[in-house]
Amino acid sequence: MGIFRTKSVEQSIQDAEGAGNRLERTLSALDLTVFGLGVILGTGIFTLTGLAARDYAGPSVALSFVVAAVVCGLAALCYAEFASTLPVAGSAYTFAYATIGEFPAWIIGWDLMLEMALGAAVVAVGWSGYFTSVMESLGVTLPVVGVGGWTFNYLAVIVVLLLTWLLVGGIKMSARFNLVMVVLKVAVILLVIFAGLFFVNGANYTPFVPPAKATEGVSGLAAPLIQVLFGVTPTVYGTAGVFAAAAVVFFAYIGFDVVATAAEETRHPQRDLPIGIIASLALCALLYVAVSMVVVGMLPFHQLSESAPLADAFKAVGQPWLAGLISIGGISGMTTVILILMLGQSRVFFAMSRDGLLPKGLAAVHPLRRTPYKITIIIGVVTAALAGFIPLSTLAEMVNIGTLFAFVVVAVGVVVLRRTRPDLPRSFRAPLVPWLPALAVLACVYLMLNLAVETWLRFVVWMALGVVVYRLYSARHSRVALSRRSRS
Repeated sequence: MGIFRTKSVEQSIQDAEGAGNRLERTLSALDLTVFGLGVILGTGIFTLTGLAARDYAGPSVALSFVVAAVVCGLAALCYAEFASTLPVAGSAYTFAYATIGEFPAWIIGWDLMLEMALGAAVVAVGWSGYFTSVMESLGVTLPVVGVGGWTFNYLAVIVVLLLTWLLVGGIKMSARFNLVMVVLKVAVILLVIFAGLFFVNGANYTPFVPPAKATEGVSGLAAPLIQVLFGVTPTVYGTAGVFAAAAVVFFAYIGFDVVATAAEETRHPQRDLPIGIIASLALCALLYVAVSMVVVGMLPFHQLSESAPLADAFKAVGQPWLAGLISIGGISGMTTVILILMLGQSRVFFAMSRDGLLPKGLAAVHPLRRTPYKITIIIGVVTAALAGFIPLSTLAEMVNIGTLFAFVVVAVGVVVLRRTRPDLPRSFRAPLVPWLPALAVLACVYLMLNLAVETWLRFVVWMALGVVVYRLYSARHSRVALSRRSRS
C-alpha cells in the first residue's frame, strides 16, 4: 500500500547531506549529554518526589525512580541504536519512515507535537508561575494583564520568544546557554542532596515499604483506562504502590528522546549519540534517586507537600534559605526544558518539511546560522500563543501519552529494521533484540493504560485530525511518492 511506502536509510542520509538544507555538525557527546540533562531535569525533581512518596510509595519512592529509569532505559537503548544507524534529524519520525512506512511516520510526527510543542507551552506556563512566586518572595509584585476572567500570561510568552531567538541564533549558542543553565540547576540539586543529609532521620525510613492499602477508584472520564477495561482497583503503598508511583515519576524522565533529534548536528553521531542518550538518562536517574532518599529521610513521607516538597522540607528543619536556592534551580530547570523541547520540535518538523509532508519552504536553513529558522520561528510563535492565551493544565497528560506512543513505535521499528536491513552497519546495537524492544513496548503500554480515559479520548481526536491533514496535503506532496510516480 502507498501509505506504507518507506524511505531508505541511504536516501535519508543523502537528503541530510544536500547542500540546500544541510545543518551544521558541531555537537559533541558532552553537548548531547548536557542537552539530555537540560530537558530531563525539570520541575519533576522538585515536585514529583513529594507527591509520589506521600500518595503512592512512601519511603520506597526511590525504588519507583529506579523502576521508571529501567523502563526508560529500555526505550533509550532502542533510540540509541536507531540514532547511530540513521543520524538524521527527526528522531522517531525518521525512524518510522525508514521501517514502518510513510503514514505511520506522519502519525508519529503529528504525535510528537503533543510531547514537544504542547509540552514546551505547558512548562512555560509553569515557569511563569514559578518566576512570579520568586519575585513575590523578594517583595516584587508583578502586574496581571487581563480582562474579566481572562488573563494574558505575558511572562510565558516572553520566555518562549527569547528562547526562540536563541535557537535561531545557532545550535552552538543554544548549547552554551543550556550548559550554563544545567550547571546551575545541577549545582542546586547537589547542594540539596548534601545539605539534606545533615537533617536525615533514620526513623523516617521505617517501614521502607508501607503496608498496601486499597483506594477508591476514580469514576467517569477521569478514571484510568486500565480500571475501566479490567476493573482494577488502584492500590497504594506495598509493592503495587512502588509500581504505581513509578507510573507517576516516569514522566520526570521524559525528554531523553529529544537528544536523538539533534543527530544531524552531531560531529560523530555513530559514537556520540548513544553516549548522549544513555549518559543523560543514567545521570538523571542517580540524581532522582539521591534526592528522593534525602527528602523522605528529612520528613515523614505523609508530611511531604505536593507542590514544593524539597523547599518545604528545608523550611520544616529550620533552613528556609535553601528554599530560595531551590526556586532558582527550578527556574533554570524549566528554562532548559522549554529550550530543548522547541529545539526537538523544530528538527522533527524540519525533517517532515524536507520530505514534503509539510510545506517544503519551511525546510530552509539560515545561510549564516545554519539553523532551520523559518520552522523555528513558527514553532516559537505558536508555542508562545498557546502559553499566553490557553489554559493548559488539563492538557498536560497529553504530553505523556504522546511520548509513550513514540517510544512504542521506536521499539517496534528496531525489530523491523533488524529483519529488513540486517546489512546496515550499526555502531551501537541494542542488546537482546527482539526481547528487549518487546519488553519496552509492554512497559510503555502499561503506563499508557494508567492514564485517564479523557486523555485517551483527546489523543484519539488529535490522531484523527492528523489523518485528515495527511489525506488532504501530505500524501499528495510526499517527495517519496512523487519520485516514484515520476519513475513509473
